[in-house]
Amino acid sequence: MPHTESPGSDITPRTRTRTRLRWWTELPLILLLYGCYSAGRLLVRDDVAAAVDHGLAILHIEKVLRLNAEHPLNRLFTREPWLGIPADFWYASLHYLVTPAILIWLFRSRSAHYRAARTWLMTSTFIGLIGFTLLPTCPPRLLSPAHGFVDTMAHYSSYGWWGADASAPRGLGGMTNQYAAMPSLHVGWALWCGVMLWRYGGTRPAKAAGVVYPLVTTIVVVGTANHYLLDAVAGAAVMGAGLLLTPLVTRCLNRVKERIVVRVVPVAAGSRGAQTAPQASIVSGGCQTSAGERIPRQRESRFEPGAEPGASPPGAGDGAAAAAR
Repeated sequence: MPHTESPGSDITPRTRTRTRLRWWTELPLILLLYGCYSAGRLLVRDDVAAAVDHGLAILHIEKVLRLNAEHPLNRLFTREPWLGIPADFWYASLHYLVTPAILIWLFRSRSAHYRAARTWLMTSTFIGLIGFTLLPTCPPRLLSPAHGFVDTMAHYSSYGWWGADASAPRGLGGMTNQYAAMPSLHVGWALWCGVMLWRYGGTRPAKAAGVVYPLVTTIVVVGTANHYLLDAVAGAAVMGAGLLLTPLVTRCLNRVKERIVVRVVPVAAGSRGAQTAPQASIVSGGCQTSAGERIPRQRESRFEPGAEPGASPPGAGDGAAAAAR
């Protein structure tokens, strides 16, 4: 039998169309995320003394735990340009290329999983921004040379677009916060990309890339002296916290979206109904008129705009009135 809908059932299809993935709604969201990321990195870049203290504290904790991956890797990357130069390029560029590429791939080919993946990435990034704000940390490469670290970005700066003070393009190093080391979102984002490739890649090369990419990124950020090993561990922990909070954040976003739909859809439906409904008559002085009608007792030429077909010519009504009198 044909499907019949209740009077209010037309809200459901409109709601579905509003929740469909649209690139023009997702792109501003991603740009907002990146803007918040950049602003958060710049927020505490002048707190140098506290950042150095936090960096030395992390070194002390690693010494207590007998962790020392930074020095051997840093010496290897400094001694071997064929490792150090690609590592610097990897650090300076891939997180800006691979992460958006994975997002676009999910949006186009794995749309059923895109929203959860995007929400996980955004939630974890905001947690990382809180870490940057509350715990500014000097990376190993900016500590005193007495601690034995070499800044490979400065060491190999003649091979890349970056300057001697940051991975940013030459002359723009002052626009970055070099003390946003804890947690390492390089590692966090790489871990997110790896999980996406492993779960949804569907092929063995994709799954292999999902394992290799976060592991190599961890080695790179430590070997180039941009992060401590504990920064990488904290980046992975941030992604884990973001994953746990994703269902809660999704529910909150859905509630906000439902409230917007409930408010916007009836208003839109009412405006469409007002456009299609017949115009109400205007009551004035006991006489009803509408658009295009002649106002009572208004003398109007037959050929003037607004004159109705079949209307009596001027004077005809007066003669009829006189004859009636």
